[in-house]
Amino acid sequence: MPTYEEVVAAHRWDVPDRYNIAADVCDRHPRDKLAMIHEDARGTVTEVSWGELQDRSMQIANRLAANGVQRGDRVAVVLPATPDAAATFLAVYRSGAILLSMSVLYGDEGIRHRLEDSTAKVLVTDAANRERFEALGANVVTLEGVEDEPTAFESVDTSADDPAQLYYTSGTTGLAKGILHAHRYLLAHEEFTYCHEVRDGVRFHGMGEWAWAAGISPLLGPWRLGAVQCVLQREGGFDPARQLDFLSRHEVTHVFATPTAIRSMMSITDARTRFPQRFHNVCSAGEPLNPEAIRWFRDQYDVTVLDYYGLSESYPLVANFPWMEVREGSMGRPMPGWDVAILDEDEKPVPQGKRGEICLRARSNPHWPLGYWNKPEATEETFGGEWFHTKDAAMADADGYVWYAGRADDVIISAGYRIGPFEVESACLEHPAVAEAAAVAAPDERRGTVVKAFIILASGYEPSDELGREIGTFVRDRHSAYAYPRQVEFVDDLPKTLTGKIRRIELREREQARTAG
Repeated sequence: MPTYEEVVAAHRWDVPDRYNIAADVCDRHPRDKLAMIHEDARGTVTEVSWGELQDRSMQIANRLAANGVQRGDRVAVVLPATPDAAATFLAVYRSGAILLSMSVLYGDEGIRHRLEDSTAKVLVTDAANRERFEALGANVVTLEGVEDEPTAFESVDTSADDPAQLYYTSGTTGLAKGILHAHRYLLAHEEFTYCHEVRDGVRFHGMGEWAWAAGISPLLGPWRLGAVQCVLQREGGFDPARQLDFLSRHEVTHVFATPTAIRSMMSITDARTRFPQRFHNVCSAGEPLNPEAIRWFRDQYDVTVLDYYGLSESYPLVANFPWMEVREGSMGRPMPGWDVAILDEDEKPVPQGKRGEICLRARSNPHWPLGYWNKPEATEETFGGEWFHTKDAAMADADGYVWYAGRADDVIISAGYRIGPFEVESACLEHPAVAEAAAVAAPDERRGTVVKAFIILASGYEPSDELGREIGTFVRDRHSAYAYPRQVEFVDDLPKTLTGKIRRIELREREQARTAG
């Protein structure tokens, strides 16, 4: 087996001048080759060939063109995980437009913000959601009758640097901002080569939702390498028994999971006998993977889960590999081709074993973003220097393994979702009972952390469990179904700086101490 040092030394980036994600992911596959095995919420299984996917994506591209979509336009997509959703993604890329995929978990205000900020030309959804999004002012396009569109479409000739993907990510202040990626960004997703070891014909399943980098890249990346995507369309929450049953019945060999999903599976003590598997490689990302989850998976399925780390801006930076020792609790070592360092506030390397910030050398790989959407000052501040600062703290041991040490800012990571406290606080303040609010991460056994809101009530309101639940539901409905306070504590005051800024770090440390106690 190769050593880590040998793999890193041999790595080279190969980025052609002209490149289009749809052409690379979809069009070069034989038409009669299997592309997807899809199972809907009722258990109906459909097999989709590459020829069917190629034709469907061209039909959808023609539908988009008929609705005025041109090169560079933003196309919002809100669809469940279906073959048509995947074909829509490919249609957007081949149109030279920019994909903005969103989750039905977003509340109306979250959808509205992304539509308005991106100035999306159209929003593609299903008939069931048409009225909802039309009420938000979207130019809605559905796929009814799309089979009548021509299956011939002249795909736009794009350069590797042309924009293709718009992800929205939350920070500590302001509303979520868009990160714009070029077509070349997919070429940097080599975790599917180095970590998953995807080969032509393997059966792959990704558990991430097709609205984030950790959902879309595990769809597109394995397809580049010839994998068959096994897709489970969910309704409602995550069901660990159904998930394991799906993987077992379809003989999936390569899996991208999340720590929260694995922790949910740990409730099934006889998983090996109830749901026998053919796992070859199982990987995880989105939040730190605790050693107990690694041990459970190894005990049940004789497979060591490989953890890797990244952000929507650049992903993945650090990873564990099947040909390298796995140290439980470590994120592994930097990806080949990725110039990653742990630095202090002056961008100087910290000593071994000391806490610093994970940083990536700017413009050192194809995943480097084009910038934040319509935010030139923020783009220059974040991406204009020598290093990209992740705001994640970590330490490195003597062998270069990276160990996560928490966020260096107030962003909340819960069940793999990146949640900005400002957005939660703003949504809380819209409730008439809330005078002031502060949102922080509170430890949680299954999700790692959950959102907790500290609330100062407006005059005339009294604290109660019922009011706490009402505020949580209010935020969930208006903001999103994943970024709302699952815990609410009513307080008389909030810790603040001399300038009046809430000291979230003090509230967060209070929660950590309470849990430890």
